[in-house]
Amino acid sequence: MPDQDPTSTSSAWLLRAGVAGAALLAIAGGAAFYFASQGRQAPQGGQDATVAVTARACEPNELTVPAGKRSFEILNQSDRPVEWEILDGVMVVAERENIAPGFRQTLSARLSPGDYEMTCGLLSNPRGVLHVTHSDEAAEAAATPTLRKLLGPLSEYKFYLIRQSGAMVDQAEALAAAIKAGDLAKARALYEPARVPYKHIEPAVFRFSDLENAIDPVADYLAKREEDPAFTGYHRIEYGLFAENSLDGLDAVADKLVADVTTLKDRLRQLKLSPAFLTENPGAMADQLAQGRIMAGEDHYAHTDLTDLEANLDGIDRIVELLNPVLEPAAPELAAKVSAQREAVRAALDGLRGADGFPPYDTVDEASRKALTEAFENLAAALNQIPDAIGLG
Repeated sequence: MPDQDPTSTSSAWLLRAGVAGAALLAIAGGAAFYFASQGRQAPQGGQDATVAVTARACEPNELTVPAGKRSFEILNQSDRPVEWEILDGVMVVAERENIAPGFRQTLSARLSPGDYEMTCGLLSNPRGVLHVTHSDEAAEAAATPTLRKLLGPLSEYKFYLIRQSGAMVDQAEALAAAIKAGDLAKARALYEPARVPYKHIEPAVFRFSDLENAIDPVADYLAKREEDPAFTGYHRIEYGLFAENSLDGLDAVADKLVADVTTLKDRLRQLKLSPAFLTENPGAMADQLAQGRIMAGEDHYAHTDLTDLEANLDGIDRIVELLNPVLEPAAPELAAKVSAQREAVRAALDGLRGADGFPPYDTVDEASRKALTEAFENLAAALNQIPDAIGLG
């Protein structure tokens, strides 16, 4: 179940108070910028763009669209699964992953004026350029009453990020210690729980493309797969522990993982959260899981995907719980629908759980994966209605 914030100790209360005070100032500034720059109208026909991802680049490799909420169709014309991202520096604005060869997926993003980069398939491929021009839609200011109502949830979520990122570092350090001690059995036992806090906060992690690609790259997106020098982080450790059944070469990988998650923790402390981040990310996370990750799997060597998915759901639940005091008065029917779909996803996961916990993911048949995908799709569809329902569409 989702992690609950402690309130019983004075140290936790002081931390919460300090975080809340700092977060409110940061959020107010970030939210003011957001409301000044984000539009509330739906994109008009003819303003969407199609991007083909080939083995070497995006076609076209340069796009121009007006600011506001925009929809992109991504076509994979390479021979490998690809991901496509819109980047603002190292910050990921939006992404779609696990696009199978020959298939296409759509991605919607709310864009402010400026120049962005597009990732184009393999992480080593050159990036494209996305120009976003000023528009009347993006210049419309949203209503401030909604902003005031979201200040509390934003502050609480910042506190959640700090707690979970601290747990993430602790777990990574324990895993690294077992590896350095030469204890293969202990390292294998620690791998699965080490990923849980990371998965709790994955919607926030997505914002930092450099760290995401260092901490959790999947070999499928690398030119030389498992032999690629960029194959680092959790999955490189997983590959050694479960595919090679060896600790050889993992000391340095574990040290780098600890350093990277520590950097991530520090960045999350400084992250300015906007209303859009809180209202749009639960649906985006559920969408990403449904659009390929559940069917393809991610933990190819340890097969611990169901634990990952449950942790992702816990992270989604935490955000929804924080939004409910705003959502329920504004859209009670949608709030009930979101609750029902969350319960349906959890029931689907629980239905796969055995007496000894979740089974290895390579034993989960296609029908069960499709059912789980459908449950997450339905959840995403409900979650994606939240911004409009509370006046941020």
